[in-house]
Amino acid sequence: MHSKAPRQPACHWRPRARGAWLALCFWLTGTFSAVAADAIVSARFTHATTRYAHGVLGDKVEYGALELTLRNRVLVLQLPSDRVFEDLAPRLVDVDLDGKLEAIVVETHIAAGAQLAIYDASGTKIAATPHIGTRFRWLAPVGAADLDGDGYVEIAYVDRPHLAKTLRIWRFTRGKFTEIADLPGLTNHKIGEDFISGGLRDCGNGPELIVANADWSEIVSVSYDQEWQRHRLGPFSQANLDRAMACQTL
Repeated sequence: MHSKAPRQPACHWRPRARGAWLALCFWLTGTFSAVAADAIVSARFTHATTRYAHGVLGDKVEYGALELTLRNRVLVLQLPSDRVFEDLAPRLVDVDLDGKLEAIVVETHIAAGAQLAIYDASGTKIAATPHIGTRFRWLAPVGAADLDGDGYVEIAYVDRPHLAKTLRIWRFTRGKFTEIADLPGLTNHKIGEDFISGGLRDCGNGPELIVANADWSEIVSVSYDQEWQRHRLGPFSQANLDRAMACQTL
């Protein structure tokens, strides 16, 4: 095991894909003003800790705090001792389409497992999905966008990518999450990898979630057209995944 988490500590990083639609932390939706007062400009995890030795991301180091850089100040949000950020990096997304970014993170309770949470520029947790329900159970984010054309942002993750292998899609409206879809037999992470495979792309026909099927034999696109649809893109390999994320034919 590594003694230090091999992850991107700062917010501004890019996915493997060159042609994908994502710019900041591989998730970006709507428009925003990074110069507005009390707007989040960047974010990162700090306060490395070993108090939750799950090791799903390749080591036993997680993070105890979220640092939000605003226009005129830096805000550090420290979790209580029974929680950690079990994640790669905060993802900046305008989830309520008000022109300001929020931070989406995987936050884990030591006894209840992971949840997806949203923090705003004031440091308030404005919404969160339920915890999975038991320790050492995790979720792997996929992407955020208006996935079904209803004018609201949906956020997708794979629930227990090594066990349940279920893609869950949540709509964010009026300050809360509502689950709108669950699709079994899909995954995006292998135990011990310090990255999440796939993500969100738009090749000109609307947003698509790119994941793998349950046994990692195929790359799968999930999109909405009257209903949630799956499309096999080709056999799974890292090279093929890179091509899929870059909107290239496999």
